[in-house]
Amino acid sequence: MQTRFVIGIDLGTTNCALAFVDTGGDLRCQTFAIPQVVNPGEVAARDLLPSSLYLPGPNEQPAGALKLPWDANRDFSVGEFAKNFGAKVPTRLVSSAKSWLGHAGCDRQAPILPFRAGEADRKISPVDACTRYLKHLAEAWNAVPTNAIPEHKLEAQEIILTVPASFDAAARELTVEAARASGYEHLTLLEEPQAAFYAWLDRKGDHWRTEVNVGDLVLVADVGGGTSDFTLIEVGEEGGNLALTRLAVGDHLLLGGDNMDLALAYTIAAELGKAGTKLDAGQMLQMTHAARQAKEQLLADKSLPSAAVTVLGKGRSVIGGTVKYDLPRATVEKVLVDGFFPECPRDVEPAREGSAGLQELGLPYVSDAGITKHLAHFLNRQAEALAGREKPPGKKKKADAAILPTAVLFNGGVFKADPLRNRFLGVLGAWAKSAKAEGVRELSGADLDQAVARGAAYYGLVRRGKGVRIRGGTARAYYIGVKVARPAIPGIPDEYKALCVAPFGMEEGSEADIPQQTFGLTVGAEATFRFLGSTIRRDDKPGATIDDWQGEIDELAPVKVTLDGDAKAGLVTVHLHSKVTEVGQLELWCQSRDGKQKWKLEFNVRENA
Repeated sequence: MQTRFVIGIDLGTTNCALAFVDTGGDLRCQTFAIPQVVNPGEVAARDLLPSSLYLPGPNEQPAGALKLPWDANRDFSVGEFAKNFGAKVPTRLVSSAKSWLGHAGCDRQAPILPFRAGEADRKISPVDACTRYLKHLAEAWNAVPTNAIPEHKLEAQEIILTVPASFDAAARELTVEAARASGYEHLTLLEEPQAAFYAWLDRKGDHWRTEVNVGDLVLVADVGGGTSDFTLIEVGEEGGNLALTRLAVGDHLLLGGDNMDLALAYTIAAELGKAGTKLDAGQMLQMTHAARQAKEQLLADKSLPSAAVTVLGKGRSVIGGTVKYDLPRATVEKVLVDGFFPECPRDVEPAREGSAGLQELGLPYVSDAGITKHLAHFLNRQAEALAGREKPPGKKKKADAAILPTAVLFNGGVFKADPLRNRFLGVLGAWAKSAKAEGVRELSGADLDQAVARGAAYYGLVRRGKGVRIRGGTARAYYIGVKVARPAIPGIPDEYKALCVAPFGMEEGSEADIPQQTFGLTVGAEATFRFLGSTIRRDDKPGATIDDWQGEIDELAPVKVTLDGDAKAGLVTVHLHSKVTEVGQLELWCQSRDGKQKWKLEFNVRENA
């Protein structure tokens, strides 16, 4: 669709950003300054919209404190004021909503946020929270006088909305649901690491070809507020020109800036405990937000030796019992560098704790905080697929070196800190040295705050034939579990095969028919459909059946549904048809043998029961 503007939106765990290209102008990618409440009764434009939502209690804010130019009666706040004031009353603050959006173990459409809020407090769902962020962006854009005309409103533009590369089909479906609820119609999803690379291409212009070579393997290391995303992009050659192909993406790792804030909060609490001050659960929530603010101050200003952390007292001693702590820069760097980017061998495996019999509900953070350990696991898991990739002209490539990146593009606010980037590069350099491979270099010019939004806007131009495209398609192969026909055996569970319904790299807008096989589809009664995915199986074609799939194919969110049909409860003979929509969603259709009926299986977005 040839709209006047191409809009790129980064729906981030910590911050949202919006960039655009005016196709009626000079095609430059521009950043949109987002109006938001910054103090009670004060609205100002900022380059970023903090992904924070403040839900005040009765009479907690004076009349008009949260008003916006387009809504004088707003009873909640999104953005800077929500982030800063909400840190003082964390049971009224919704944060990390995108992390909850990707959590298959909860009902993401139920009012569960703020997670630690009381029964009488206001709550909303993760989908609703993301909807409010996206709606605020649309309202802010439309409030600009030149955008007020119908054909310039954001809802009428082509919108590229980014998601983590590791988001599965259900999380992507929920993201689309939030966007549709915000009025976004002309929508396409783009993986965040790819968006960051597109932003680098846009920034470099034609000079990007002088910074990479045929055979280069570029690692996009994207560590944001909620997740660590790893993506590998290969530089190849096609018709004498450089070509880019996305080869691999990592698993969904709930590991990022939020984990670092928690680590700092518990480190401070331990120091306070030595001095006889013990924080309760409410104060620990405050401490986490205060630690984040102190961390951001220290990382933003290298001249600061420390940053003050303040937490309100308990009960009647709210003011008099205020807890104060001076967080040294050395502590921050030690906790973050050694704790999250440890030096480790390249064959290391992250620690995996066994499941506890009883545990608190919450986000499923990874058991091992070592991001470099997870990187090693990702590269080793992709070893077989990477071993046969294109070799640089005139060079020999050892098997060990084939899986190691030759260049790194950083993305995410975590990498604003020089010590973290340097440690990350140092670990990769040590791995390259042990494999007798070339050292890894950093691709310069990354914009860690705006890259994803700007790259998304650039991708909108690529879709119109302007710019350099990264080939890739779907980030994983998708399968459905097919129950093996055998008698029930006491004490032995049912056996399932994995049937490939969408191959790795299936392009948006393409379809795959599997007519050569027929299956029995349960209609008229509730049935569970097992959806599966793999980021490492590259060669499975639609219709391929894998008997032994444990370890290479992972379970995704199941679907429990009752399919209606003309037939009574029982089995209907069907064949399967899959489609990856232009938006980037996977659809799976079951077509009856006579062609008179068909059923669409949708990924479960409810609680994984």
